[in-house]
Amino acid sequence: MKAVLHPARAVALSFLAAILGGTALLMLPAARAGDGAASLMTAFFTSVSAVCVTGLAVVDTGSYWSGFGQSVIMVLFQLGGFGMMTAATLLGLMVNRSPRLRTRLMTQTESRTLGLGDISNVARLVFVVTMAAQALVAAALTLRLHFAYGQAWGEAAWSGLFHAVSAFNNAGFSIHADGLVRYASDLLILAPVMLAIVVGGIGFPVLNDLRQQLRDPRHWSLHTKLTLIGTAVLIVLGLVAVLVFEWDNARTLGPMGLADKLLSSLFVSVSARTAGFNALDIGALTRETWALHYFLMFVGGGSAGTAGGVKVGTVAVLALLVIAEVKGRRDTEAFGRRVGASAQRQAITVLALGSLVVVLGTMILLRTTDFPTDQIIFEVISAFGTVGLSTGITPALPESAQLTLAALMFLGRVGTVTIATSLLLGERRMPYRYPEEHPIVG
Repeated sequence: MKAVLHPARAVALSFLAAILGGTALLMLPAARAGDGAASLMTAFFTSVSAVCVTGLAVVDTGSYWSGFGQSVIMVLFQLGGFGMMTAATLLGLMVNRSPRLRTRLMTQTESRTLGLGDISNVARLVFVVTMAAQALVAAALTLRLHFAYGQAWGEAAWSGLFHAVSAFNNAGFSIHADGLVRYASDLLILAPVMLAIVVGGIGFPVLNDLRQQLRDPRHWSLHTKLTLIGTAVLIVLGLVAVLVFEWDNARTLGPMGLADKLLSSLFVSVSARTAGFNALDIGALTRETWALHYFLMFVGGGSAGTAGGVKVGTVAVLALLVIAEVKGRRDTEAFGRRVGASAQRQAITVLALGSLVVVLGTMILLRTTDFPTDQIIFEVISAFGTVGLSTGITPALPESAQLTLAALMFLGRVGTVTIATSLLLGERRMPYRYPEEHPIVG
């Protein structure tokens, strides 16, 4: 009998195939704006960053790549975002019949908002949401760029489309050298971008739940409730923290009025968790704001969406676990529901694996570069969380360090647990259980 490729391994291989294909296209002379073709390293790093919807770049996207090259990059992060949403949801549905680690994607445990009978509709629903959201945001940006900034219709349409697709897929790529800094005070530019970031990054299971029961919050799944509340809390806390840390910073919020400070801080809070757009100069932020970014980038967005990180649901489950332990409760509970033991183990595993990857990546870059530790940590978490924000050191890193970041982007996008699942294909149920014992903890 012909062996069937394990779904988790298929996801990893499909991303790798897209990266290699993108590298080949970006190495064509037509993809570069200047003379000659891009180097293998430049093309490979850009392709990894695009497919993994990260946004880290070793060259300026707007000036280095031609229109064809920019189109290839846009297609790559569209495939990366749409493909990940579809694959994550489908893979969660395909493997959630068994609660064991080796047959489940731990980052997608709550995809049970869909049933196995819905598989044929998943791709179509994701496609409709993706296309509709991107079209609306692209139209809004195009109109604003044309009428407010005097851009020709063609230029405005291309910029609007590129940034809309990038925002929805949480890719962070911009054709402007300064990102979105030039629009830091423009609500009609930043608001559509933030909307696309949240809708794309909140996760398809949540969107599907809202589509079916928008006016009946009592019947939302526990995953939807935890993701929405966790997202709101992170956005508000991030907004307040940025205001506190940057209020008097002459290089960021200092010269702005109150309304612009609120808008820019809100955008930083929304974008920092996974999107990678910057309306403020990242290199000019205070060290406290960098530390805030460490946390927001590591957490990321919702499961089974375009966002990276260890996911809001993972952190929410861990928070509930800690609260239950502090209160001395046997069960971990929320909204009248008990969180399953398998979900708790999965959350701990995802956090542990993610932390291990970040630590190892940081150690490798510290060994191979001379940049300050805080900047190295920032780049590593940004890569693993597929965020794409940078303090400005990525282009200056040696190739060995850039390859490390590429590996972190791939791990962060495909998922540490997905890769572990694809390697550990042979699940076995032990016919016995050992006696229970309680080691001392703490």
